[in-house]
Amino acid sequence: MNMEKNKIASVDFKATFGFLKKNDINDSIYLTYNFLHKPALLGIFGAILGLGGYYQAFINKANIQEYIEKFKDIKVGIEPLNSLNGNFKKTVITYNNSVGYANKEEGGNLIIKEQTLIAPKYRVYVLLNNEYASKLFDMLKNKEAVYIPYLGKNDFQLTWEEPKEYIATKFEHTSSYSINSIFRKNDFIKNHLLNDGVDDFLNEKQYFFLYFERLPIGFSKITGNYELEEFVYTNALFSNSLKIDELYELFESNNSKNVISNKTIIQLI
Repeated sequence: MNMEKNKIASVDFKATFGFLKKNDINDSIYLTYNFLHKPALLGIFGAILGLGGYYQAFINKANIQEYIEKFKDIKVGIEPLNSLNGNFKKTVITYNNSVGYANKEEGGNLIIKEQTLIAPKYRVYVLLNNEYASKLFDMLKNKEAVYIPYLGKNDFQLTWEEPKEYIATKFEHTSSYSINSIFRKNDFIKNHLLNDGVDDFLNEKQYFFLYFERLPIGFSKITGNYELEEFVYTNALFSNSLKIDELYELFESNNSKNVISNKTIIQLI
């Protein structure tokens, strides 16, 4: 049995509004991702630590942004909070840019519509396995940031609550479980749907939801564009026969008995 212990920190990020822009847009509206994704999260970490981003990389003619380089091997978990079955409320905000150079073909009147998240909140888990992750945790505890972090646009400033620290062990699938974070759909498909594993749902006669979203997971080394993967968020209770990779069970680090009232299980990505 693998009982190797790791330290993981969590912090709750929230904003009044958020805009995590999708690249697959049309001419009439810009769309947002529903879930905070890893590349955007690394940008937030970089802002808090004051690491260089796109502008600094351009000035220095670097092939990769400093914050990506420093956090390229970091493992994180992402849990949406206060959502409706995983879905955050959204609205469409219209911006009118009437300066003369904005859109010459339309008489200088450029209208932009953006789908916007309303009151998004996410619990972010970070494996404290390198110096930058540890420094990030210290700055979060002290409510410090070199640059103001925001959720997709500098209009949407992020705030956060007191971070927590946990002892984490690999989940051994010895009991039934639910997953608190989003997790990779490829594991779910491989281990459940393709194996006709309907019995893996212990609460199949009760109400539960499944929310799927295709999210950025990193950047292509060739094009620099997002690399995408399918993710799942659900409150379903699974049998221990459903084996999903990279799951960790968390215990509050100040609890000497390593017992918490509600089992917390996340996938690190």
